[in-house]
Amino acid sequence: MAVPLKDDLNKIRIDHIGSLVRPAQLRQAFAQHDRGQISRDDLRQEQDEAIANVIAMQVKHGLPVVTDGEFRRHNFQESFSACVSGFQVPQNISLYYEHRDVNLTPFERAEQNFDEAGPAIVTRRPVVERLKLVRNLPLEEFRFAHSVAQKPVKVTVLGPDRIAQRFKWEASKSVYKDLDDFVSDVVKIERRMISDLVNAGCKYIQIDAPGYTAYVDQVSLDRMRSRGEDPERNLQRSIDADNALIEGFSGVTFGIHVCRGNARTIDPNTGKLVPQWHRVGFYDAIAERLFNGLKHPRLLLEYDSERAGTFEPLRFVPKDKMVVLGLVTTKSPELETVDNLKRRIDQASRFLPLEQLALSPQCGFGGIDSKSLSEDEMWQKLDRIVETAEQVWG
Repeated sequence: MAVPLKDDLNKIRIDHIGSLVRPAQLRQAFAQHDRGQISRDDLRQEQDEAIANVIAMQVKHGLPVVTDGEFRRHNFQESFSACVSGFQVPQNISLYYEHRDVNLTPFERAEQNFDEAGPAIVTRRPVVERLKLVRNLPLEEFRFAHSVAQKPVKVTVLGPDRIAQRFKWEASKSVYKDLDDFVSDVVKIERRMISDLVNAGCKYIQIDAPGYTAYVDQVSLDRMRSRGEDPERNLQRSIDADNALIEGFSGVTFGIHVCRGNARTIDPNTGKLVPQWHRVGFYDAIAERLFNGLKHPRLLLEYDSERAGTFEPLRFVPKDKMVVLGLVTTKSPELETVDNLKRRIDQASRFLPLEQLALSPQCGFGGIDSKSLSEDEMWQKLDRIVETAEQVWG
């Protein structure tokens, strides 16, 4: 199959969010490296092999764009935290994921202790000096994936909104006078990272922005206000920052992913994977401001549960944007039917024309620090997305 032209990437009907289920051997290699049992080179060798295999599988299963599954990261947020110095973090954070303080009760908000002495952004950390770019992990990921891929490679980069929400600004005033000052630095650093990606030939960059749903979640809003923050100011700052990230990079497709958290756990009564979540709230309250304000051509939106509300807010999406409907859940092995997915797409098309819609999972399948589907269950769901898209759009 020919590689799509760069201009076509804005319009592809089939997508996924980036992270994929890790093979057991790769999970084991991460654990061994974290405990000092194997070297960094040994881990990299395992990563290279797993990435080459998962890219070949994505091609086999008919995906128009591939990723490296985020197989070089403990957590998706390392696309920024692993690239900078300046955060106050413990000397050794490798084993954090084995003992983190987090609620594992099924069908509940997955609360965690953000004040734990853990990794930056995963926990809410102050800084000891102004941030500096010391490594471009997304660039490293792209270069290897591109070298083994026969299709366009998408890379995911964490957006400023999440970075700001997980920055303990009130304990960092001797370094950054306020959140505006901090976010300005974040944007400068990430524009350098994106520029390097573009120069290396990357044609599709996804900004991960899960925190936008905090602005419709009462618990999150209360926390912002308790810290002396104005949620309205935070929201506008984040929209402005996300737009500043992508300004001036012609010939590149930019998507932005919005969700309510990908937490999941095992139901002790059934032994099956079941959902948790981080935030609750419909898009309605922020849709007009967010969908019109963001300049990204592709909006990848969670829509796999009642927590997302109806499709009515899609009426605010401008005519020049694509909405990628995250209708397939990564939080349950139950396989969605083609008929149900087509019905949901039809419902969405009442508020946004079918030619502006596409299909994906609601979030990533992977993550080394959480429970996940099996590899077979993931591929079945991706196959179902391909099958449905072909029937809907041809």
